[in-house]
Amino acid sequence: MNLRALVSVTGKPGLFKLVGQNKGGFILETLDQAKIKSIVSLSSTKMATLEDITIYGEEEEIRLLDIFETIKEKGLTLPDTKSDGATLRDFFREVAPGHDESRVYTSDIKKVITWYNIIKEFPLFEEEAPAPLV
Repeated sequence: MNLRALVSVTGKPGLFKLVGQNKGGFILETLDQAKIKSIVSLSSTKMATLEDITIYGEEEEIRLLDIFETIKEKGLTLPDTKSDGATLRDFFREVAPGHDESRVYTSDIKKVITWYNIIKEFPLFEEEAPAPLV
């Protein structure tokens, strides 16, 4: 799974592809059909790559990519994000065993499901991640 260029931006729904950088900030492109480009400044906006996002765990943090891999490998049917909290929590127990239930909220689970639904059709989802730069 090569999700290195995909980012989440605080305050903006959905996911974005990092396509470049200029002196004003980072150039992002929406992942929908519109492919709208925008520039965000790191001085006023927080963003995180999907590779860097983790979920609170009881013992140690769980990488978001590991959760995505589990969903993909098990071929699970994702619950609707409008499902009740118990249904969402049961699903998350299966894909992220050992997550800290007191610190991972229903809204976090909904976000993971939404993001998975966005990226599952992209070619990057099937690609191997490039080796880290040393």
